[in-house]
Amino acid sequence: MSSFKDLRIVDNFYQTSSFFPMPTILVGTLDSEGRTNLGSYSLCFPYYIAGKDRYAMLLECRNNSNTAQHILAGSKVSLNFIPDDKKYFREAVRLGFPGDTTQEKMKDCIFTLEKGQAEGERPLVVKEAFQVFECTWNSSLEDAYLDKPGQLEGYEPPYRSFNGITSKFGAHFILYIDKILMKEKYWNTIVNGVKAAGFPPVPVDYGYRDSTNFWCSRFKKPFAEKIQAKEGDLNSVVYAAERIDPDVKFTKEACAKLTKIPRVFLKAALTQMVKIAKEEGITLIDEAALTVINDKRRKEKK
Repeated sequence: MSSFKDLRIVDNFYQTSSFFPMPTILVGTLDSEGRTNLGSYSLCFPYYIAGKDRYAMLLECRNNSNTAQHILAGSKVSLNFIPDDKKYFREAVRLGFPGDTTQEKMKDCIFTLEKGQAEGERPLVVKEAFQVFECTWNSSLEDAYLDKPGQLEGYEPPYRSFNGITSKFGAHFILYIDKILMKEKYWNTIVNGVKAAGFPPVPVDYGYRDSTNFWCSRFKKPFAEKIQAKEGDLNSVVYAAERIDPDVKFTKEACAKLTKIPRVFLKAALTQMVKIAKEEGITLIDEAALTVINDKRRKEKK
């Protein structure tokens, strides 16, 4: 007998038929007069994460919302990730209420807006955010540039599959990431080494439930679980390292420091190390050379 109960799947299943953890993001767009509009969204996730010429996010929203209409008209977006604070979440709920114009909703907004770092005319970014993605909608995918703003009562078919207007009231936007802006404390965590105290206080949004409340959980200190290197991993690293490039060799001691790299990522990591070694004129990667290479890899994050 199953320990689970079957639950009916209905519209907005992520919040009506399940518990799905989501971020709390203020999406900045520009209205027709160039003013920044903030809308609250949680259905925003990484889309292109590797292997492409650009990195991208996916935003899902109502196509008659201010946010969607502004993206269809102008393409520039800021994704502002707000930290765990009850007054911020309360304001995010207010900013997510449909129907208000940009002027109405932004009149008494408690968030501070400042200029971002990406080029061109763009929405301002939220100063209180712990990180911001400045993005551009890629309207060329699926010829989504053919979708135009103005249909506030819903769009008729045909619909796109994954980019632009995807249903009568739905839209998906593939947003290319132009800049990732990070507050200094968290920038240091990523660049100089991860510690529990260096994580931002990220709230978890559980959506709108029972047609009454938005639900959110408070941030707690994260913890780490080390990956234990398995016996025989050193031989696997040595075997892989010997086959990356005939002009660059790894010492056994250097390979021993790489045993915790998951096997699925090992070839890519070794290939990147060899590339940096060649740039630095290194033909034998020993422990000292590995330190130089890893320092350069860290600097490239900056």
